[in-house]
Amino acid sequence: MEKFIIEGGKKLEGEVQISGSKNAALPIIAASIMGEGKTILHNVPNLKDVQTMIKILNYMGAKTEFKNGVLEIDPSGIYQFTAPYEFVSTMRGSICLLGPLLAKYKTARFSMPGGCVIGPRPIDLHIKGFKKLGINIENEEGYIVGKADKIKGNIIFLGGNFGSSVLATANIMCAATLAEGETIIEFSSCEPEIVALANFLKKMGGRIYGEGSHLIRIEGVKKLKGVEYNIIPDRIEAGTYILAGYMTKSKIKIKGVIYQHLLSLFDKLEEAGLEISYNDEYVETIPKERWKALEITTLPFPGFPTDLQAQMMSFLTLADGISLITEKVFPERFIHVGELNRLGADITLDGSKAIIKGVNSLRGTKVMASDLRASAALVLAGLVAEGTTEISRIYHLDRGYENLENKLSILGAKIKRVREES
Repeated sequence: MEKFIIEGGKKLEGEVQISGSKNAALPIIAASIMGEGKTILHNVPNLKDVQTMIKILNYMGAKTEFKNGVLEIDPSGIYQFTAPYEFVSTMRGSICLLGPLLAKYKTARFSMPGGCVIGPRPIDLHIKGFKKLGINIENEEGYIVGKADKIKGNIIFLGGNFGSSVLATANIMCAATLAEGETIIEFSSCEPEIVALANFLKKMGGRIYGEGSHLIRIEGVKKLKGVEYNIIPDRIEAGTYILAGYMTKSKIKIKGVIYQHLLSLFDKLEEAGLEISYNDEYVETIPKERWKALEITTLPFPGFPTDLQAQMMSFLTLADGISLITEKVFPERFIHVGELNRLGADITLDGSKAIIKGVNSLRGTKVMASDLRASAALVLAGLVAEGTTEISRIYHLDRGYENLENKLSILGAKIKRVREES
């Protein structure tokens, strides 16, 4: 395994280009198999999750070529419709292939992501939606097996215990695009990544209306065509670098940001007393010595994103006062708290709430990454901590951040990747 070694306390300067969105790319790559002919995707991030999705497509018989951010997908050779455990277990997001497979081929055999079982878990919304479309779903030895003679449009409510589901919306939208008749998805996800998928499907020939709202209407079509399409920039990566600029009290430019995708973050930064400069080409951080404490609640878009919760917690460890973060999307998503406290933070947990007492400084030490966004939070903390921070298990970061250490190094950070001693 590999680890990061970070020498903290370095000012950043310059500019950084945001990569394509992982969470937009994965459903769009999956949906590309629905088209007749080759699809070419631009601005695709070279990430571990993207590579895993490509491996699944190749396993099924598709032909792919991925080079310099351009991914070509020819689905004409697909001859088997199984996504095996060895691929799916490493990437929960691969479940977004289920809808496209069922839409085009009317059959799919898909390992339960992460070893989940059909029960009171988010996968329930996918299953409920597919059944509403007339697809027979069974659980066979840890695999979801779906079959349908025909897929028929229906009215589907996709609300869950913690709001709408992005991947369930993506799956049902794909399946409905090639269904007979009209489908209405009530309580659909509003995330920009769902809007991007809808725009992709419409370019292929789909008829979709209302994306970006909680009600999406789809008129089924008989076939779709391969197209060229650009993946939107990654709003979570953008938010991470924006927070890096403010935490290091540095003036940096973050290029490739869609400002409207991060309004909830900018609103909180302004509430903290920080100034933001932006135009159509970049966002620029305006440094300030200290910022105010905040109260934040994570919610589905356009609320504050759960995928920025850990990074924002790092930011608030240095705020003036006591901050409160309430996690309403994944209430137990606080594994990073213990590691931030090892760096000198003062954070306590009360159920789904984290109470952060601002401190004057953090101190470098050895910490362990537990998941993708928690890893990013530790990197941010390491950038400002006094001394040296070592972050182990950084393979989590490679799932969602393209060339993280290279981009930070260009900005002036002292960060290097080394192999851990066995």
